[in-house]
Amino acid sequence: MNKPKQSTFGPAPRVAPRPEELRHLDDLRIDPYYYLRDKELPELQDYLQAENAYTEEVMASTKELQEEIYQEIVGRIKETDQSYPTLRRGYYYYTRTEQGRQYPSYYRYEEEAFEEHWGDRPQEVEGGELIFDVNLMAEGQPAYIFAGYSVSPDNRWVAYMSNTTGSYAEFDLRIKSLETGQELPLCIAGVASLAWAEDSETIYYSLIDETLRSSRVLRQCIHEAEGQLIYEELDGRFSCSVSETKTHEYLFISCSSSTSSEEYYLAADGRDTEPKLLLARQPDVRYSVLTHRDRLYLYYKDKEQLNGALYATSLEGVADRSSWRTILAHRPEVRLESLGIYEHYVVTEERVEGLSQIRILDPLGQPLREVAFPEPVYTLALRGSSQYDTRKVRYTYSSPNRPSSLYEYDLETGESRLLKQQEVGGGYQPEDYVVERRWALAEDGTTRIPMALLYRKGLKRDGSAPALIYGYGSYGISMEAQFSVSILSLVDRGFVYALAQVRGGSELGEQWYEDGKFLKKEHTFTDFAACARLLVDEGYTSPERLAAMGGSAGGMLMGVVANRWPELFGCIVAQVPFVDVVTTMLDDSLPLTTGEYEEWGNPNEREYYDYMKGYSPYDNLRAQRYPAMLVTGGINDSQVLFHEPTKYVAKLRSLKTDDELLLLRMNMDSGHGGATGRYSGIRDTAFEYAFILYSLGLAS
Repeated sequence: MNKPKQSTFGPAPRVAPRPEELRHLDDLRIDPYYYLRDKELPELQDYLQAENAYTEEVMASTKELQEEIYQEIVGRIKETDQSYPTLRRGYYYYTRTEQGRQYPSYYRYEEEAFEEHWGDRPQEVEGGELIFDVNLMAEGQPAYIFAGYSVSPDNRWVAYMSNTTGSYAEFDLRIKSLETGQELPLCIAGVASLAWAEDSETIYYSLIDETLRSSRVLRQCIHEAEGQLIYEELDGRFSCSVSETKTHEYLFISCSSSTSSEEYYLAADGRDTEPKLLLARQPDVRYSVLTHRDRLYLYYKDKEQLNGALYATSLEGVADRSSWRTILAHRPEVRLESLGIYEHYVVTEERVEGLSQIRILDPLGQPLREVAFPEPVYTLALRGSSQYDTRKVRYTYSSPNRPSSLYEYDLETGESRLLKQQEVGGGYQPEDYVVERRWALAEDGTTRIPMALLYRKGLKRDGSAPALIYGYGSYGISMEAQFSVSILSLVDRGFVYALAQVRGGSELGEQWYEDGKFLKKEHTFTDFAACARLLVDEGYTSPERLAAMGGSAGGMLMGVVANRWPELFGCIVAQVPFVDVVTTMLDDSLPLTTGEYEEWGNPNEREYYDYMKGYSPYDNLRAQRYPAMLVTGGINDSQVLFHEPTKYVAKLRSLKTDDELLLLRMNMDSGHGGATGRYSGIRDTAFEYAFILYSLGLAS
């Protein structure tokens, strides 16, 4: 392999250190680049521009490769496509993408007209009433996020949220007439959630505060300029949101932290301004309420019922545990993932040994049937139905070598019908690929860590193949082994793709999550290293050909493994990485910090402070060899502020003793999710893949 070296190029950008003493709990840390958090500093802007220019210089020889990968990915997607129509309150809704256009368009069809013209071939629907053309809305904007829309119950108004910053935390709410196309003067900044009242003249919405926490709920007539505050969440660990229900009887205000929750309800008629408490919050108890016209259902989770249980009761009996009827008891081996409550059925999505299945019960909990698949690795997701009296629900299925398929399941007959399957171009054939599920052994010698693998048939397990291992492992988010058109560009070049389902996610149930947070966070890191070692030990790859990738909290994982096991990896891609853990978690003025105490711990307590400091990637950078690294960031990132990847690269440059590539790529227009248009996003992916190939000496 002819791996590129940093010394081949001109001097990498440097920024002068300005050591800052950070004292906390009688401990002193020295941060040489603390000052880079100030976005207005002229030298910061110069430094970021220099880093981006240097990255372009180093990657200049891969331009053709980037374009090749970009064209491959675009060639596999159906550029002009549409979603399968969905019926809601008398209209069928669908989304359409068109070749060459960055953003989708949203349409609807009146129910009777749709069924007359498209009833026998709904997958071919064209035209209808254009609600939004996001391409026109985004014109002239360097970034644009359309965060979704909600139509009023009478189908006359549509409320939508968007921004031009690329931030996934701050959106403006506007309302448009679906009869005239004209927008109301109303524009509300900082809206996080929205619910329509049944009068179609009143909205309830939640607003973010200066830390980007959704903390207040207001009621407002859409023709008035000001809203009325009806709820305020004062606990900084909790966020609140407002939502509608399938039965249209109530609206709910949901307050939640990482470990606790509380629900209030309002009459849905639009006049109610006094939220009524359902069940008071308790430490380590999370619950949610789903409505049925004859009863309420409660999803309930506590320390003894980590995987969740389902109960039924009356509105008046919610606070009286003795009145709860068990619909689904807690099962230690089964995680209750999601629920659909309908007039005649209860539909659940459950996860067993990391794989999902769908179960159908009658309203009182009697089992009727289930939907499961025999494959060793797949992703199954319940999509449900918006209709309370439905007899049919939808679900999606995919696996690493099987494109996503949308099915409709008949709750009465138990039959599944394929509605739409993802079309993949470029000569793709599923049978050309192998999917495996492997289990790595954790540091304790007994815990087994699941890992999904994808590679082309004919792989020689002699260590000669390159590989990419991806990981996350935080917030209980499960990394799903699903189909990806983009990863094929590496797999078709001989890569083994590995998805490490490490502790900190919920792939094996809630205990899997609990065992990867707080003072057990180390499991996330050591599990990932164990998965990487399995790939090497079993001959799938070798350390010099192994790439690792993760984003956000997964970027923190990348920072830890780079510090501790640099010899395991040939290169690392850390996307918008959360790397300055201690400093960020000590600054409660930053977005989201206080709420994060229930994920990482409170560093104002000595035990958590010392533990965090022991793994925080920025604090543990040192003079040693590091793998080649690409670090990305977003100047408008609200989840991981831009200064974290910026400081990280600056400090790493000053310490590393090797000649491997270290590149910072800062998006100067957008935020946490990177480029907002679909083609721009594909170009970002092509760039990252080209870096992997180039840094491993595999670019041609």
